[in-house]
Amino acid sequence: MHVPACDTAQQDIQSFSLALEEALLPQADYDVDRWLYVPNRYCDYRYILGTRGSRPLICVGINPSTAAPNDLDNTLKSVERIALGNGYDSFIMFNVYAQRATRPDDMEKVCNPALHQENMAAFRWALEQTKTGAPAIWAAWGAIIEKRSYLAHCLRDMVEIGNDLGACWYSAGARSKKGHPHHPLYLRKDSGLDPFDVNSYISSCL
Repeated sequence: MHVPACDTAQQDIQSFSLALEEALLPQADYDVDRWLYVPNRYCDYRYILGTRGSRPLICVGINPSTAAPNDLDNTLKSVERIALGNGYDSFIMFNVYAQRATRPDDMEKVCNPALHQENMAAFRWALEQTKTGAPAIWAAWGAIIEKRSYLAHCLRDMVEIGNDLGACWYSAGARSKKGHPHHPLYLRKDSGLDPFDVNSYISSCL
């Protein structure tokens, strides 16, 4: 369980570029040749958690919880399993907003623009890790996107970045009555990926 200590605007937010530089250095707790973990320490926000490869599936949730390298929670275990089962060699867990909060109700009420800006830099970098074909993005945030009004604005920025880089969007499992994509946790182990029209989703659902 992670409850934010305070709003991220009251904290010193490390830039993604600096956090990435540190995360690529050898670590005592995990193998950097296998894991991506940015920042590489446990704090009130996280940009990226995943494995290294040339064809990652980039899964997009709402916000991080407590998972870390060699200590994946059930959601991340499902993400890795479905990524590998659909032919990807790795996964990157990304989030619409980078603040850690196990309960979405504990997310800060107002978006921190500095944190969001760094999170978008991380998203662009994550998409650029695809070395063959178009970047693959798995929409997996569920109805939780309704918890805060700023989340839709954050997602729109992500869609723009995805469009710039020619990304393809997917979902897995049945969508909600309102059209939100399914969360990874309760999916079948052999779930496939279906094309997801993220632009239509934003127009009709947000």
